[in-house]
Amino acid sequence: MLSGIHFLLTYTCNYECDHCFLCCSPRTNGTFTVSQIRDVLDEAKKLGTVRSVYFEGGEPFLYYPIMVEGLRLARDAGFEVGVVTNCYWATAVDDAALWLGPVLEAGIDNLSLSDDAFHHDHTNGEPPAARAAKAAMKLGMLTGSICIDRPTVDVGTDDKGQPVVGGGALLKGRAAETLVDGLPTRPRESFVECKHEELAAPSRVHVDAFGHVHVCQGVSIGNMWQTPLFKLVSGYEASAHPICGPLCLGGPAELARFHGVDLKGKFVDECHYCYMVRRALINRFPDVLAPRQVYGLEEE
Repeated sequence: MLSGIHFLLTYTCNYECDHCFLCCSPRTNGTFTVSQIRDVLDEAKKLGTVRSVYFEGGEPFLYYPIMVEGLRLARDAGFEVGVVTNCYWATAVDDAALWLGPVLEAGIDNLSLSDDAFHHDHTNGEPPAARAAKAAMKLGMLTGSICIDRPTVDVGTDDKGQPVVGGGALLKGRAAETLVDGLPTRPRESFVECKHEELAAPSRVHVDAFGHVHVCQGVSIGNMWQTPLFKLVSGYEASAHPICGPLCLGGPAELARFHGVDLKGKFVDECHYCYMVRRALINRFPDVLAPRQVYGLEEE
């Protein structure tokens, strides 16, 4: 049952982090208009099951007036509302409070702050996320930290004797290119499940300004500007989807087998192999594996 909608308010970001699974940067395009936000919220209400709406990116604070208006519209529609931010704007505690005042007035329930070495230098004074957290506390706002470390080989192995890779970064998007060197690999046939997404019955989807409705970032179940979101979600059947169907049956290994993809090279985990198989299939399924920029590719 779909309970959450996450707006990718913009793919543009002032950072270009190694771990970004959306390949966001200052050069990536795609930002919602207020009118588009209204349309999505109207469709979300029709579903009757959606309880929460998040605004993320990219970096949503780069489009501050649109973000604040989107928060207000979502709150007025009766949804719980949250924002995910890298806190670049928190140059001082008092200044951060000025940024957060209108956000609070719009009716936010939760502010998630990226607070890790990918976003900030923690060895050189107080990081922006700490300043943002202090400002939020002064205003009485609920906050949470998102802290993702670089992939590391944890001590020990899994139940099949394979080394366990930890750290929190998902090895897809830019991370599949920048963070895999030196990590242990596993046989491709061992990747027989999707461990991170509820593909058979998603509890949340990400939507972007191009119209894509993602059940996993870069895996679209349709375009909401062509087919209303209500119809896409209510009519979704994983078994009929060219990517989700095989993944539900047998993970990335089945996705590769089903579509005849034989990749050379070695792969660290399920996300890594799945992402590379999907990237190999992108020209075969351009409407499903979209947008291309999430795969580090230019639009054609």
